[in-house]
Amino acid sequence: MTDTSDARLQRLLGTPALADVRQRLRRHFERIDPGAHTGSLRLAGLDPAAHSALCQLTGRPSRAARSMILDITDLDARLRASGLAASLRDALERLEGPIVARTHLRRALQARWSTLATTADGDARLRAWLRTPVALTLLKRLGREPDRAAHLLADATAVLRRLPAAGLTRSQLAAETLGDAHALDAGRPVATLVLAVWRLHEVDHATVDDHERVRDVWARAGVLVNELARPVLFLNLPWVAGITGGCVPGEPAWLSLRQLLRSPPAWRVDGCRIFVCENPNVVAIAADRLGAACAPLVCTDGMPAAAQRTLLDQLAAGGARLHYHGDYDWAGIGIGNLVMRRWNATPWRFGAADYLLAVGRCSAARRHDLDAATVDASWDPELGRAMRAHGLAIAEEAVVETLVDDLRAVAAGASAV
Repeated sequence: MTDTSDARLQRLLGTPALADVRQRLRRHFERIDPGAHTGSLRLAGLDPAAHSALCQLTGRPSRAARSMILDITDLDARLRASGLAASLRDALERLEGPIVARTHLRRALQARWSTLATTADGDARLRAWLRTPVALTLLKRLGREPDRAAHLLADATAVLRRLPAAGLTRSQLAAETLGDAHALDAGRPVATLVLAVWRLHEVDHATVDDHERVRDVWARAGVLVNELARPVLFLNLPWVAGITGGCVPGEPAWLSLRQLLRSPPAWRVDGCRIFVCENPNVVAIAADRLGAACAPLVCTDGMPAAAQRTLLDQLAAGGARLHYHGDYDWAGIGIGNLVMRRWNATPWRFGAADYLLAVGRCSAARRHDLDAATVDASWDPELGRAMRAHGLAIAEEAVVETLVDDLRAVAAGASAV
């Protein structure tokens, strides 16, 4: 194209009167693939100057109108015949720069993401997770673009191949697999991917709940994070081997997450009835009153954390029959829902009738008002209704005498509580 043709193109299509029209035409070409046949395009809302300029460009007689159907095929031919441009698209690019086919690019990018999600090599658990509805959204957020996401998937695969571990610390796992001891810290992209995959892998164990913290999920995979925090408290648990020091019959004992994962005790619990309470005071009272003559007892210490969950996992896997009691408040019901669901526990004097009995027996000094937020008990719908009706919370310690009697009776061989 010569300078003369450029000047003519500027006079025909590059005038200020057609500035808005040029932008509308550029957006039109951005929405279609390069080389796609357009045919015609209706332009509405034209001002008189723009309509007049378009009439001159297309060879139409000028008349008062606010719209025009632009025959792009015809205009392409006119521009080529005049030597001004190869096409309307070419003319627009000569005047104001390249037109990016954004829709085409978006489709191409989406195809790359889809290919990445469906052809990823590596761990079968990762491939299964990539088939879930939320996987691609999370992968896009973490990776931002396909090449980086591919690297994240490769790193996640390397980590998953080491899982489940046997009490390996998270920093050591990160250093050995990714060369960076902090690569699996909370919030890091690879850690987020690995945890998402592991949650899906463990869904048959009902591990996904609102209270599950990152440390607990890592523990399910045999990885230690703050492994000495919140050890689990218990009394008189039967074991074959694996616990050394500090476990004396009749005395409360603690095990850390580190001990439970690195050297899992061999629990002798098949068919054994094990009682689970919410509050450490119940364990202390049971030890004081009964000592070695107390049925096996484990404390969740509120919402169970990693050590508590790991011990209950081990006991349930060993064939233990778990029975749970907690506080008669909404937090206690929430904990009960988790314990009943995840470890198939049965309620231990933790139903509506037991609550009503406690309301009648407990003095005003041993109970307080429930807060407004309510939780339904999955094992007994009537319990939540009774608690809402009375509006009273009763701590587990307020009914501890009954619980101690049960623990004594079961240890002595009674068949029912």
